[in-house]
Amino acid sequence: MTTTLPDVSKINRQWLLIDAQGQILGRMASRIAQLLRGKHKPIFTPHLDTGDFIIVINASKVKVTGKKLSQKQYKRYSGYPGGLTSQPLEDLLARHPERVIELAVKGMLPDGPLGRQQLGKLKVYPGAEHPHQAQRPTPYALGRSPAGATA
Repeated sequence: MTTTLPDVSKINRQWLLIDAQGQILGRMASRIAQLLRGKHKPIFTPHLDTGDFIIVINASKVKVTGKKLSQKQYKRYSGYPGGLTSQPLEDLLARHPERVIELAVKGMLPDGPLGRQQLGKLKVYPGAEHPHQAQRPTPYALGRSPAGATA
């Protein structure tokens, strides 16, 4: 038996448009990661980039559940003594809502060059406008969040 691998140059990539308004952050991020990896396609191969391009709009209107707005901390370290900076989700969502979605999706992709290549196909915008009209993105419907989620 032989295993056939898809030809990377002939992979058909679509542009999908996802509206983040009212979506729960983690559930939306896991679905986006699956689409970026290409797990929804029959030609999926773990070590190849077979996924689609994803455009996320209304990133500032994403929802989180529980007390994550005040308790979840995003940390970064400069490498110097005393260089640990911590920022709550609420502040990051107010200043850079696109980073919240990018960081959530990044954590669900593989480490290394393949994951970075797949993350490069994710385009996130805080409002409803995006500069990718020429690609004619197809709207992709995710499930709506329950009424109990907080903004």
